[in-house]
Amino acid sequence: MATRKRSQSRNTAKEVPMQAHGGPVTRRWIEQRWTLDNTIRAVGMDWDQPRSIYLSAPIGMEANADFAGIRQRITKLADASPVFESVAKRREAKALAAERNGDMITARDNFFMASVHWGAAQWPIDENDMQNLFYNTKKRECYTRYANLAGRRIEAVSIAVPGGKIPAWFHLPPHYRGGRIPVVIAVPGMDSFKEISVALNGDRWLSRGMAVLAIDGPGQYESAVLGVHVSMEAWMATGRACVEWLLKRREVDPERIGINGLSFGTFFATIAAAHEPRIRAVAATSVCHEPGFHSIFEEASPTFKMRFMYMSGYTDEAEFDAFRQTLTWEGHAQKIRAPYLCLAGEWDELSPLKHTEALMRALRGKKRLVIYQESRHSVGNVPAANLGPFPPTLVADWMAVTLNGKSFQSERWVVQPNGNIIKGPFK
Repeated sequence: MATRKRSQSRNTAKEVPMQAHGGPVTRRWIEQRWTLDNTIRAVGMDWDQPRSIYLSAPIGMEANADFAGIRQRITKLADASPVFESVAKRREAKALAAERNGDMITARDNFFMASVHWGAAQWPIDENDMQNLFYNTKKRECYTRYANLAGRRIEAVSIAVPGGKIPAWFHLPPHYRGGRIPVVIAVPGMDSFKEISVALNGDRWLSRGMAVLAIDGPGQYESAVLGVHVSMEAWMATGRACVEWLLKRREVDPERIGINGLSFGTFFATIAAAHEPRIRAVAATSVCHEPGFHSIFEEASPTFKMRFMYMSGYTDEAEFDAFRQTLTWEGHAQKIRAPYLCLAGEWDELSPLKHTEALMRALRGKKRLVIYQESRHSVGNVPAANLGPFPPTLVADWMAVTLNGKSFQSERWVVQPNGNIIKGPFK
């Protein structure tokens, strides 16, 4: 059995300087490191995916100036952590000043923004060094202070899975006054984290009357800090563990539990749902469905493989390459009978569309595959997504009506650049 090197996982609030790299190293990382920095210098921090967009979206308009400056200042990979750290410090200072002045809404908003920036500062770090632990502690501190001022119920959660406990935040809608309501388990991607799963204002789930259990599942952000790594066994147990936790809550309707996955979270959510039949609806956006994941780890930015090795607890590349072959939906997706909605880009460079088509054929329940023409992996920012169904809204509306019992025909949609939708039966 492959040996995993597990890094230190104790949190610390002591600020320390960046240390020499001690995490995983891959052949492509060594060979292409200079190319990566040249690429960032040429096209900016969003060279591999629209990171600045999905980080700023949950915050809202006030973050525009933050991210305009961040885009200008990040000209190489080593810039990312210190740039986000500096913005996080500024936002946290504004929050503390507003709190002292009694301006609690301003304090609330800035604590949220600071938490997002502290989390973004963690992204380039693929080891549990003191800098990563410090950023994680600051992220949690700021989000906890935001939660205390949010004006609605937000609870810190810890859920036992194989290998340890995964952290989560449980959100109730602002106007919740009792009774049982539907809930969505929100699974982020490889490079995103639970604190951005629910927006500061006008959240798509909460505004539709749904509660949210936002998790960092095995290997994701804080779970990796805590030493809970990616494995098929861990994710096979995650859906059941989350549902068991939710069923103990008087606010949750046990018949209306859904799961939503983004990017690599589409694979994780699929595995979780395959082993938990009490999940009644599955939504997936910006897919990662290729068995073994050759494209994302061997043909895309070398940062993806480095980060996932950290997420899964490997430092030896050959051992990781053997491990990643075990990551597949095959033999698992066939167990899913819940309705399944999938939004994919026609030109997905991280997970070729043929693998998603195969997964959709394997499902046993109702299914709808929505393909956005001309879109790459991150579905959006193309005419089809701007003029056709807006992806986050389409998913939220579908989840709401599906958890309320509405049925639909299994279909394959193609959203054209002019916004028109070509619908046909799924074959």
